[in-house]
Amino acid sequence: MAPSSNFLPDLVRSVREEIRLRHYSFRTEKAYLGWISRFIRYHGDRDPRQLNADHISRFLSDLASNRRVTASTQNQALQALLFLYRAVLKQNLPLLDNIVRATRPRRLPVVLSREEVQRVMAFIPGRSKLIVGLLYGSGLRLAEALAVRVKDLDFERRELLVRNGKGGKDRVTMISGNLVGPLKTHLAQLRIWFDCERGRDAPGVWIPDALSRKYPAYPTAWGWQYVFPSTHCSVDRLDGLLVRHHLHPKSIQRVVQQALLRAGIAKPAGCHTFRHCFATHLLEAGYDIRSVQELLGHSDVKTTMIYTHVLNRGGRAVKSPLDGLI
Repeated sequence: MAPSSNFLPDLVRSVREEIRLRHYSFRTEKAYLGWISRFIRYHGDRDPRQLNADHISRFLSDLASNRRVTASTQNQALQALLFLYRAVLKQNLPLLDNIVRATRPRRLPVVLSREEVQRVMAFIPGRSKLIVGLLYGSGLRLAEALAVRVKDLDFERRELLVRNGKGGKDRVTMISGNLVGPLKTHLAQLRIWFDCERGRDAPGVWIPDALSRKYPAYPTAWGWQYVFPSTHCSVDRLDGLLVRHHLHPKSIQRVVQQALLRAGIAKPAGCHTFRHCFATHLLEAGYDIRSVQELLGHSDVKTTMIYTHVLNRGGRAVKSPLDGLI
């Protein structure tokens, strides 16, 4: 619950203005506002203008030493506070050398075998199976799969254009041949529903970056429709108009967790595991790491190289001495 200090509404408004000026995602906006609110509460609801770098160091150190947050969580909090002071309050902060840093353990990704993927997919129904098929067959993140629009699919070339992926980057990836038929069937059914929606003058879909004002026909154009639209409309946080978004991620996450349980998979897997499987299974099949890097949208090949550590069985393909015993 946010503090009720008098300065807070103006501060929140200023933070939102600066974030939206830079076209940061809504998830970033929500995360930054959350950390700024926690920082203010930690220091007794004091105005951040009365605080300095020492207060930031104390808060971040508490996150690591007492709250036991991960290194990535602590770093997100740091970025939020740096944004507050530098972009919003226009204050230059000295180096924060006294922060107790949360340790960043080197974790290998959880990867399912092909047989395990097949078992899990057998328990995923309907359109959820199409979405998980894009995670595993195209290497998409869950947010990317849910945000796919009709215009992003090219069945003739079997390509999928990922718009505004992580870091605001676009990339092109593949569409599995096994998904072409089911996706076409799904779009045919979606088109019937879409025509009914247009017949009753229902709200259109959300369009980014004020394009709906520049091109007012886009929200109700077929090409801009989400492939996996939400069943309900909601109020746009920017202009207050009623719009339709894509499915909520939690609905797919619940389906995947249930499928993992029913398939008897004990590994701590989830939706993102299928993206790890995509990369690992491609490398196992002999595709070069640079191609996999481009399909995943990694800026640095070192990020992709983590999948080389889960390729080989039994300690980097070294044969156990026990296997040689008769």
